[in-house]
Amino acid sequence: MNDNATPLPLGHISVNALKVVNRLTEHGFEAYLVGGCVRDLILGRSPKDFDVATDAHPEEVRDIFRNSRSIGRRFRIVHIRFGREIVEVATFRSAHEEIHEDSHSEGGMILDDNIYGTFQEDVFRRDFTMNALYYNVDTDEVIDLVNGMDDIKAKRIRLIGEPDKRYREDPVRMLRAVRFKAKLGFNIDEDTGSSIRQIGYLLQDIPPARIFEEVLKLFMTGHAVATLEAMLEYDLFGWLFPSARRAMDDTLAGKLIHLALASTDRRIANDMPVTPAFIFAALLWYPFIENRKRLEEESVTHVEASHEAAANVIANQQLFTSIPRRFSGPMRDIWNLQFRLPARYGRKPEILIAHKRFRAAYDFLLLREESGEKLDGLGQWWTSFQEADEDARGKLKLQTTGKKKRKRKRKRRFNHDRMSANSYHP
Repeated sequence: MNDNATPLPLGHISVNALKVVNRLTEHGFEAYLVGGCVRDLILGRSPKDFDVATDAHPEEVRDIFRNSRSIGRRFRIVHIRFGREIVEVATFRSAHEEIHEDSHSEGGMILDDNIYGTFQEDVFRRDFTMNALYYNVDTDEVIDLVNGMDDIKAKRIRLIGEPDKRYREDPVRMLRAVRFKAKLGFNIDEDTGSSIRQIGYLLQDIPPARIFEEVLKLFMTGHAVATLEAMLEYDLFGWLFPSARRAMDDTLAGKLIHLALASTDRRIANDMPVTPAFIFAALLWYPFIENRKRLEEESVTHVEASHEAAANVIANQQLFTSIPRRFSGPMRDIWNLQFRLPARYGRKPEILIAHKRFRAAYDFLLLREESGEKLDGLGQWWTSFQEADEDARGKLKLQTTGKKKRKRKRKRRFNHDRMSANSYHP
């Protein structure tokens, strides 16, 4: 092996990950720290997760660690839990010498990657050179067979092997490439990036549930804006969010999406809570509005149009990226509250503030205004209302036209009732 004698800062390595490696080697197996954790340590970052590669099979790992469980079908791995920390252990994989119907799709995507192999075979089964670095705990050395160290120094993302073939094996690698570009500030190697624009459609072969998990990594890890820009650069965004991509031809839609992602990045940087519901609400707001408007033009009532439009947009998006109900429900609430926020008379403001989605809806309202939607100062009114005492809130409600509109509505209803009465009692 061509080892690069590059010691890593042991103080930044998880004690539990070291325990896993040591116990595996004590039982006679090979075991190394591998992948992103080694890359991050080389870059001087503190890894969030630690992965271990070993020649022990999943069943053998399970026998050694009682606090473990196997997960995955296409790619079986073992999770070893230490409290809230999970160390992921994967068995060395071997290359697929031939494409078989039972292990590959028609397009060449690997459906079963549980063919175990040797250390060297495992190195060349990994995706990018920067993720194919193995750390030998006993010798305190990084093993590099693919010039990954040079690529890290050059801030270069380079696939191992022939790009078109490797992307077809697992199209999600295209998303990983743009995510690493955004996260690390690296450039995608020309050969690695050249075919992405031509075969992005392969992402349609990935189950929507898996794509949803990738979307969380793309937009919920603090680099959402940079990730979106990279996805647009390589023509990938439209394969995940086709209706949102079409809407972005409108300047307001594109600006709203950027603002929502920037807001999410800031909240993550400040250790504030974030939810995919807010991002999906921004991505699909304009497709929802367009659908709702079309239904209203067909004489569907406002309420029914909102419900049907939301159902249509979500159902369409589910074909590409699944949205679990725990997120689609709050997203609907954020949308529907946008049509209730203009009602600022009587007890309605107090009722709205008590709504569990009010804060998210209010934040969304502010982004709509910031993106350029003309809402007649509605965001500032709600800002003032939340900060005001009871007397000031009463004055704010009097400044709106809602109360007058309600009076006129009651007058028309009274006149209508009186006319009906006169028609029966001449």
